[in-house]
This record gives sequence, structure tokens and C-alpha cells, in this order.
Amino acid sequence: MLYDIMQKNEKLVIGLMSGTSADGIDAVLVKIIGHGIQTKVKQLAFVSPPYSEEVRNRILRVAAGDFGGSQELCLLNVLLGELFADACLMLCEKAGIQPSDVDLIGTHGQTVYHIPAAQPYLGRSITATLQIGEPSVLCERLGILTVSDFRVRDVAAGGFGAPLVPYTEYILYSDPVRHVGLQNIGGIGNITVLPAGGKLDDLTAFDTGPGNMLMDSVVGQITNGRLRYDEGGHIAASGQVSEALLAKLMEDPYLKQTPPKTTGREYYGQDFVQRIMQEGKALSLCDADILATTTMFTAASIAYSVNHHCNPKPQRLIVGGGGSLNPTLMQMIAACLPEVEVMTNEDLGLDSSAKEAVAFALLANETIHSQCNNAPAATGAKHPVIMGKICQ
Repeated sequence: MLYDIMQKNEKLVIGLMSGTSADGIDAVLVKIIGHGIQTKVKQLAFVSPPYSEEVRNRILRVAAGDFGGSQELCLLNVLLGELFADACLMLCEKAGIQPSDVDLIGTHGQTVYHIPAAQPYLGRSITATLQIGEPSVLCERLGILTVSDFRVRDVAAGGFGAPLVPYTEYILYSDPVRHVGLQNIGGIGNITVLPAGGKLDDLTAFDTGPGNMLMDSVVGQITNGRLRYDEGGHIAASGQVSEALLAKLMEDPYLKQTPPKTTGREYYGQDFVQRIMQEGKALSLCDADILATTTMFTAASIAYSVNHHCNPKPQRLIVGGGGSLNPTLMQMIAACLPEVEVMTNEDLGLDSSAKEAVAFALLANETIHSQCNNAPAATGAKHPVIMGKICQ
């Protein structure tokens, strides 16, 4: 199976992504031509089925690190594999094709714990990462070669295992005359800066800090769980940013760390959210003001990263991920970076929601061609590696 697929210059590939917000599964079907830096890609179909509230809550509890055990992980791993397979079938139906028409699946899985900084453990110094969503289930149910578990190979090579998408962003977005920044806003924010006419080794990429994660958690708190997120940024737009609370949030030590660096729910989790709520109440802020300030914190953390950690500084910032669909957040980012052209993937005729899923389709294609597909300049890995495990 693998040899036959490698011989094809043109492939149909599914990319799957489930992010730290655990909202649901992004599934994209793309046509990929070639491999390596000359790769061409065309998006054909996209679906994003949400998780049930029960499944989402279970993922978030497990990802908190203090719930469940080996039995819980075992069951959730296979359940997510089943849900990923369901998403693939939904995608194929939308595209009007059969699973047998698809050559390859690339799946990020669901990160349930990420330890990029070494910790002492049983006499050793350990870095680790764990993504679940069993690829064998995909392979068995759909009969499609599946590449998964990309992050851990970079970690084994001394990297942070994040961000994973810079290699694909270099392929798709490089500009010969302009410094381009690609800011993804999922649960966590991450940026890639591509110097004009630069090479892969010249890029800069790192996690900027919170993306939607803190905003979504605050929305859940102030609506007693009635809402998952601030649709259209309407609640935040109705409030006022508190300069006092924002100043406290901007003291966050993570922002000042120099790249390469990465972060996640382990840092910007419920403890962080509780501090926001407590500080906000201490300042007598209403709920809308707390959310407006939290939204501005995401925007300001991105601007801080651009101004302090990006060299060269991007002339154009292309924003993707779910956060790009929040007009209030986008307006705040633009206001924080008045000298930068801030835009979305949609302004370029692309799909912000599918961007990361497309990346994993591309990474899987590189894996089967034995192409190194990490970006050591971004992750801090000691050398280039081939990320991804093949299941056939």
C-alpha cells in the first residue's frame, strides 16, 4: 500500500485536527501534487463536527492532568479514533467520494498532555508529549493508510514538539519580497514569521501565549456553562477593557521567555482563569469587562510577541484559526499593531478554519516520502527529523 501511494504524483489526502479547545474535529480533503518544497495543494472539502458536551468535558478533564488513569486513556483513545473515522466518512460524503478514493490520512490527534520542559522523573530528566485518537481505528474502518503522532519525534530530538505547522507554512506562504507572519489562534496562539525570500532555516515560530482558551473559559464561567465561546465577539464588544487588569495579565512570565518556546492547557488552564476572575472581581469589573480584557490580553500577547520576539518583524500578519472569526479580537489585534497589515486567510481566498488540518495532510505526505518535516529553527530540535508514525 505504502509503495503504491508513494508512486503517485497526485494524491487525495485527508487532514485531521483536534485542538486544545476541544471544540470538535476539523477534517479537510485536499489534492496534493508532488512533495517537498515544490508541493502544490488544493482544498476540496471541509467539515468540522463538534464534540458532544459529554465528550468535550471528558477530554478537558483528562487534559487537566489530574483526572483518570490508564483505563480512562485507553477508552478515550479508541473513542476519539472512532469519532475521527466518523468525521472522515462525513467529509467523504460531502465531497461525493468513497473512502477507497482517498490515498492517505494525516491526523494530529488530541493532545492530552504536553511537557516540553524537562522534569525529573524516576531518576531521569524527561520531556514528553501525548496525543491520542487511535490511528489503527481509522486504518481498519476506512482502509486508508494513516500517519499520526507527529509531535513526539521532534520532542525525542530535543525539540518542544511545537509549533508543528511552520514547515507547511513555509511551503504555502513564503513571499519573495515581503516578511510574512502567520498567526494561528486556536486554543493557544502561535506565530510563524517567514523572512522575505528566506529559507526554511531562516523562519521564526513559537507559541505566542493564549488564543481562544482563556476567552472560552471566561465565557463558560460568566454564562454558567450556557455558552462555549463568545460568538462574533459580541459579549466582549459590549464591555470595556480594564487597563489595570490588562497590566496584571501582561506581567505573565511566559510572554517574556525568548523562543523557541511552547505552552498549552497545562499553563493557561483553570487556575489561570480563576486568577483572571478573582482579579476582575477585586477591581469591581462586570462580566463583560472581564471578557473584554481577556480578549485584549490575547491580542496584546500577540502584539508583544511580534514586537519583542520576531526578527524580522512581519510586514503582513495573516491570522487563521477560530480566533480569526472573532471580529472584536481581530480589531484589537489590528489596533495593537497599527504598522502591520493584519488580515485573515479569507482575505487571500483561503480557509482559516481548515488551515491546521491542511497542514497535517501535508505533513503526512512528507512522512511517506521520507522527507524531514519539522522546523528545528522553530521547535529547538537538535536536527531535522521525519515526524509521524505510519499505520497501514
